[in-house]
Amino acid sequence: MDDHDTDDTDPETLTLDGRTFHLSRARDVDVADIVALLTDDPLGRTRESSSLAPYMEAFRRIDADPNHLLLIVRENSPTSGPAVATMQLTLLPGLSRGGATRLQIEAVRVAAGTRGSGLGSALFDRVHAYGRSRGATLAQLTSDVTRTDAHRFYERLGYTASHQGFKLSL
Repeated sequence: MDDHDTDDTDPETLTLDGRTFHLSRARDVDVADIVALLTDDPLGRTRESSSLAPYMEAFRRIDADPNHLLLIVRENSPTSGPAVATMQLTLLPGLSRGGATRLQIEAVRVAAGTRGSGLGSALFDRVHAYGRSRGATLAQLTSDVTRTDAHRFYERLGYTASHQGFKLSL
């Protein structure tokens, strides 16, 4: 999980309880697998699109911006193994909190068959290190109010529900 210049053929490898996971910057060929992870839950099935075109356009914008990192995690093979997790990281420079940079974590998905393997915790350890190495002093994320299992997971990692979130469709 390095900067944009990272060699995608040499992703970071995690071995957990005999399973091997490869973390890397997503490439355009990964978008369909990422969308499949996003749609593989009750909320995603209702709000995601079946057309890949808008996702490809969004991917190009994300990938071109050095403040964004879209991660994909594959099991067994870094390029052809099944996609088992994804998340989008954004570094947000700000004036509040003494000019702090925040690490925004969004679109976190771990495949159902991979949950409980320790991958989520290990992935967040790597993500927090990524943020710290780029000057972030705070990690933040949002989670739909119906995702109670995810909330328990985030709380185990040390996150606190400190703010009330609001959204407005534009």
